[in-house]
Formats: sequence, structure tokens, C-alpha cells
Amino acid sequence: MSDWLSQIPDHARAYLDGRRLDEVECIVADLSGIARGKAMPAAKFAKQARFYLPNSIFQQTITGDWAEDGDTAFLEPDMILTPDFETACAAPWTADWTMQVIHDMHDQAGDPVHTAPRNVLKRVVDLYHARGWEPVVAPEMEFYLVARNTDPSKPVEPPMGRSGRRAAGRQAYSMSAVDEYGPVIDDIYDYAEAMGLEIDGILQEGGSGQVEMNMRHGDPVKLADEIFYFKRLIREAALRHDCYATFMAKPIQDEPGSAMHMHHSVVDRATGRNLFDGGDGTETDEFMHFIGGMQTHLPSVIALLAPYVNSYRRYVRDFAAPINLEWGRDNRTTGLRVPVSEPEAKRIENRIAGMDCNPYLGIAASLACGYLGLVNKIDPAPQFTGDAYNSADGIPSHLSEALDLFEEATEIHEVLHPDFARVYAAVKRMEYGAFLQVISPWEREHLLLNV
Repeated sequence: MSDWLSQIPDHARAYLDGRRLDEVECIVADLSGIARGKAMPAAKFAKQARFYLPNSIFQQTITGDWAEDGDTAFLEPDMILTPDFETACAAPWTADWTMQVIHDMHDQAGDPVHTAPRNVLKRVVDLYHARGWEPVVAPEMEFYLVARNTDPSKPVEPPMGRSGRRAAGRQAYSMSAVDEYGPVIDDIYDYAEAMGLEIDGILQEGGSGQVEMNMRHGDPVKLADEIFYFKRLIREAALRHDCYATFMAKPIQDEPGSAMHMHHSVVDRATGRNLFDGGDGTETDEFMHFIGGMQTHLPSVIALLAPYVNSYRRYVRDFAAPINLEWGRDNRTTGLRVPVSEPEAKRIENRIAGMDCNPYLGIAASLACGYLGLVNKIDPAPQFTGDAYNSADGIPSHLSEALDLFEEATEIHEVLHPDFARVYAAVKRMEYGAFLQVISPWEREHLLLNV
């Protein structure tokens, strides 16, 4: 692999121009979207064609425990990791010259590791390709910049801005509000440029210190890779300025939650035509079937779109987050929204996913629902034309209920892969059990001396 530098993208070569590469980080995303892997001297990386990690990293919970899935988990056979050089990019926050490379994961027989989130998404995309379809996504990332919080027992606070005041809420789209933490935003732009990542726009969202970042539409796997990278670079940019970036769904009480909205369209691979556009501005049967699939199957994958107990605090009536799966045109109260667009850009926006979801799994789950709608020709409910917050709740209200629905969803399992579904449910059940062992300040305040 001595010539590997010739295989990396132009932006990565430009970053290294005239410099000696010191280190390479070989990384993969675990179930939580955490970067795991190995760092090694560049000279050693150049001498190896593959690397190894135990497959048990996909059975590790967010608390660091290990879930049993009833299979051969604790034999911990090694996976074979091979670098995907198209993902090579700088790690511009490091003290030396470092590159990051996302790796593909196979077992020792050469088959894809079914529990690896990136492979789950690739599997779903391949199902679209097999039918001559190209799924297209455009994600929106919401996150909070918050003051350093080294004591988990204390509430999270907004960061201090350049004015000497804490960031203000209810200031959506305010240029002054986003300028309060301009140095962090500047570093986000600089890091993204060094890494070859494109930002479509950054704006102030409705929460105190809440930012939204939009990305251009494109290939689902490539966009998931970019979100995976963006989460890391945004955290690093915040730390440089004495604050944290958090992608937690609901980090601050009485503030809006953070979503990962996903815009979906599907293109005919042979002609390049958007299957959702009838050619004269009308919406096609495929468009309606995609929505029907989402309405039918999204409840079964909420456990992937809202993967933690905190995720369900975001689904609050009248708090800029959906509470059901109604669909409507240019209606932000619905869980599924049809944005205003030119006919060739006809798409559906899934507003259900939280920013705390693994981007590979969130996009895979959403695409899986639309795929089943297309294949099975599922008709949607009638369009919702009013305030959807006044209608009944239509999604699980807590993680345990969501897991019940996911574990019963055999049709979804076949799309994502049954092995993945089994392991994912085991990990999430263990995380939920760990949460139930924690006694909250609310319980101590209101129950200790009153019941």
C-alpha cells in the first residue's frame, strides 16, 4: 500500500502538500456513531493492506458495557478493516499532520459485517440500486454550543458569547445571535475546508446556543460519512473555544430539541429522472408510495431515529418537533413535510430523526421505510392541512415502546439485516436497563418526603 497517497482525494493531497504525514487514524463508526479504531505512524500504515478490530465493538453500549445477543459475542473474532481511500481527509485540529480514513468492515470469510452501521446503510442503498433506483438525501444538522459541563449532576447552560452574556434563545435566524460565537463557527468552516467537506449554510436555530447546518444533497453513504466527520470536527472546534458542542436530542430544559431532518428523493438510474416528479409539476404514484411506506414503517424504526431515553424528550407538542407521522405540503407541524421546490427537486422531508442518532442508521432506517412503500405500493393517509400538534400522537413516547415495535418488525429486519436487528435491540435494551437504575433529582425532590 506504499502508493496509497496517490489514491486519496485532491483536498487531502492539498492538505499534505509540502508536509510530512505523521499519523493515520483508521476509524469506523460504532452503533452510537462514536469513532473507534487505531492510530498509527504513517510509515506503518503504508506497509499494511488491512487492519483488525474485534467485532464486539458493535455490542458496546453508550455506557461502555457489552451486550449479549445470544450468539457468539464473546468469542470476539477479528473483523478485517480495509481503507476506503475516498474518505481520506485531514484531522486539522491535531498538533501534527494527521489523516483520517474510514474503513470498510468484512469478516474473515470476506462477507460484510452485518452489524456495522456503514454496511447497514450500504445494504439498503444496494436494494434501491437492484431496482434501478438511486436514493438521494440532503441532511440538516442541529446542535447546541453549551458552556463546559464537568459535573453531570448540574444542568447544561448556554455558552458565554462575545458580548459577555449567555447565548439567547428564541432568536431563530438572527445574525447577531450566531455572531455571538463567531470564532467557533469560523473554525468549523476552516476545518471543513481542510477536510474537503461542503457546508450549504449555517444559521441560528430557536434554542439558546442552537445552530443548524445544512448540507448539499447527494449519495446517502457519502453524506453519512460527512455527518460522522462533521460531528467530530464541530466538537473539536468548540473545545478550542472553551465550550462544548452537543448533539444530544434535548440537552437544555425548556429549549427546543436538536433534529437531523432528512430530505429524500429517488432518481431513475438509467434516465436521471426524479421519480417523484410527474414532469408537469404533479406528484407521482412513487412519491405517494414513498410517503405511505414512511407512515407505515417509521414507528418500527423510531428506536434507530431516537436511540436514547433523552431522545423522547424532544417530541413535545408545540416545541418545533413532530409528534406524529402526518404529512403535509409546506407544513412544519407534520412529521413528514413536502417542501416548496421546483418540480425536478420534488422531495419529502422526514422531520422525525434526532441529531443523536447514528447518521448511517438514521438514513438507513428512513430509506428502508420508503423502500418498502415503493416495493409494496403503500398508499399514504390523506394530506394533513391543519396544525398537526392538534392531532393525536402517532409515534412511540419512550424507548421501551419503540424497542417493542422494532423487535416485532420482521419486514424491516430483512431490509436492514436480521443480525443487525438482533444486536441493536440487545444493546438498546441494556442501555435502557442501565438508565432505570439511576434515580433522578426530580424523584428525590418530589417523592423522597411526600409519598
